[in-house]
Amino acid sequence: MNQNQQKIQNPETQVPKTPQMNERDFINDLLTTEKYMTTSYSMAMHEASHQGLYQDIMQIFTETQQCQRDLFDLMFRKGWYAIEQADQQKLQQSYQQFQGYTNQFPSGGTVQ
Repeated sequence: MNQNQQKIQNPETQVPKTPQMNERDFINDLLTTEKYMTTSYSMAMHEASHQGLYQDIMQIFTETQQCQRDLFDLMFRKGWYAIEQADQQKLQQSYQQFQGYTNQFPSGGTVQ
């Protein structure tokens, strides 16, 4: 890992370090499960041939996605989930790279 990269993280809430699962372990397990379920519901929506079924799966997907987001927010607030701060130079390079693709849009290079 690049030493210049900074982590974006809240102060970590301490949990007991024992062989038993603690609050962080349980929430992390729930988050992993919600991520898996969200991906699975997304695939099911892509393959649903009946509109009613699609709508039902879409509602469940939305609820699952919100649970996933809430769990991520909780873990982030407690300092159990850190993200890497983006390198500004890499962001600028990516922006310039994809900016060049806009001329390939059917709308003539304008994003609507």
